[in-house]
Amino acid sequence: MRQIAVYGKGGIGKSTIASNLSMALRRNGLKVMQVGCDPKRDSTRSLTGGRLIPTVLETYREQLRAAHDEYAIGLKDIVFTGAEGIYCVESGGPEPGVGCAGRGVLTAINILRDLKAFSTYGIDVVVYDVLGDVVCGGFAQPIREGYAREIYLVCSGAFMSIYAANNIAKGIRRLSRQGETGLAGIICNSSGDEPFEREFLAEYATALGSKLIQFIPRSPVVQACEVEGRTVLEYAPNSAEAGVFLELAHRVMGNESPVIPTPVEELSDLEAMYRRHLKR
Repeated sequence: MRQIAVYGKGGIGKSTIASNLSMALRRNGLKVMQVGCDPKRDSTRSLTGGRLIPTVLETYREQLRAAHDEYAIGLKDIVFTGAEGIYCVESGGPEPGVGCAGRGVLTAINILRDLKAFSTYGIDVVVYDVLGDVVCGGFAQPIREGYAREIYLVCSGAFMSIYAANNIAKGIRRLSRQGETGLAGIICNSSGDEPFEREFLAEYATALGSKLIQFIPRSPVVQACEVEGRTVLEYAPNSAEAGVFLELAHRVMGNESPVIPTPVEELSDLEAMYRRHLKR
């Protein structure tokens, strides 16, 4: 089973990319499960027709209160079938003001493991959509515990998205030494400045010891799909944008060499690299 994680700065488009990747993988005949690892629980919205599904932790707490039995929860309570048979899970988070949301992610994933969700549904690929908060160590748990084996960093041409990606790369480097996790590539979710983004992110990916695996152009089609609560492959199956996500799925499945990244150590060096491309 392939275990793929999508990380990046908040608001960079991780959920959009994860959902469209899941659909593209499904179109290739694979059994796919997407696990949203964000308390906002909106990762799978494009796979469920815009619906927000109950979260693992929310359901777990309710079952515990009602039955006083932590084992009362079942897979049917937390795994929902989305578009074209994609299995959808939202981890959720702790009650407001209580606990660490990152630790909540790990609890939810452990519940899926204990209930043998992956083998029960015969999953070929799990896509984890992870909140990119590297300040909280809890969000590193999917990496530390070996659930997220192949990590893709999502960024745009905006400097702060690259700064966040570089910090996540530092976390991957530290944690990948403890297991089999590695950086599988960079995905650019374009902010609109295509020539600059392609050139800079290709160089930055090389600096990490990785590669720019896909460039996703800024598109009103993708934005419309988000509003409609559908993936691009459902909403506009013959569009160029649909082709981009199908190509991404093909490249992901053919990519079998995650690396321990070599992030840019000094902020000044990252800034200098960025400025060189701005001047071209």
